Amino acid sequence: MKNNHIITGILICFIIGIIAFYLGKSFPLIGGAVFGITIGIALNAIFSKQAESISIGTNFTGKKFLHYAIILLGFEMSISDVISVGLSSLWIMLFTLLATFITAYIVAKILKIDFITGTLIGVGTSICGGSAIAATAPVVNASNQQISYAIATIFLFNIIAVFLFPALGHLLHMHNEAFGIWAGTAINDTSSVLAAAYSYSDESGALATIVKLTRTLIIIPITFGLSIYMAKAQTANTDYKFELTKAIPYFITGFVITTIINSLGFIPSSITHFLAQSGKFLIIVAMVGIGLNTDLAKLLRNGIKPIIMGLVCWTVLSIVALIMLYFMGYI
Repeated sequence: MKNNHIITGILICFIIGIIAFYLGKSFPLIGGAVFGITIGIALNAIFSKQAESISIGTNFTGKKFLHYAIILLGFEMSISDVISVGLSSLWIMLFTLLATFITAYIVAKILKIDFITGTLIGVGTSICGGSAIAATAPVVNASNQQISYAIATIFLFNIIAVFLFPALGHLLHMHNEAFGIWAGTAINDTSSVLAAAYSYSDESGALATIVKLTRTLIIIPITFGLSIYMAKAQTANTDYKFELTKAIPYFITGFVITTIINSLGFIPSSITHFLAQSGKFLIIVAMVGIGLNTDLAKLLRNGIKPIIMGLVCWTVLSIVALIMLYFMGYI
């Protein structure tokens, strides 16, 4: 029965994904990914019981298929471009990271949010959403409730970003390169980065993917530093050991491998193009899965203080990223 629900959930995501794909072709200003998550959220609200019954499959699609999509996107990248874009965006990442962490610390103090919840929201906003929270949670010995508050807060703004960022990009007349770097730097979760950036343009999507995955690697020094801090403070599990292999998500390794394969050029371009396009379609399918698992009302019921903190941190992150892009000559 469980397997049936998984398969059913995946199939439904694919069917809706196909519809969203063609809607995106008809309305390119919006894009298939935005249509996918919108339809998913709407169906969850209308058919909540049915959506819950297949949540195992839709949740699997939303998480795993997104990772597979990232790996496939490497087939349209070159390793030289990945290194070049990654290095050129490092200064933006460092400044936004510093600004967001300082903001998170100050806002948590003002709102009297506990250190652990504040830390999770801070790393989730500044680095890479749910992945950063998942990597940081065992280091700071976070409770399930603290993890839930942080993930719900970050996810709420991920949903908003998918709709807001492309609109702001067009309003500010940002060219594809600038928007790609901005989206990769200022949007929290990988799924929302890809959805927003690819709805803007393929060029923006490719750049945002590189920037986002480079940004994700910052999890390594952050979790390592927090593990040392918590051990010294004797407030964490002293048996916890920092493990590099667990800190680097497998899809980043896969993306690097496919990028290297594409750069070597021994696979015909027609095949690599097909694989990369398949990855873009899987993004839409994954966004449908995420939408079908999203209960916006439930997210808003998790408490106003974490939401306020998330909003302030995300606003600072976005503005600092724009300022850095301006001074670096991108806008």
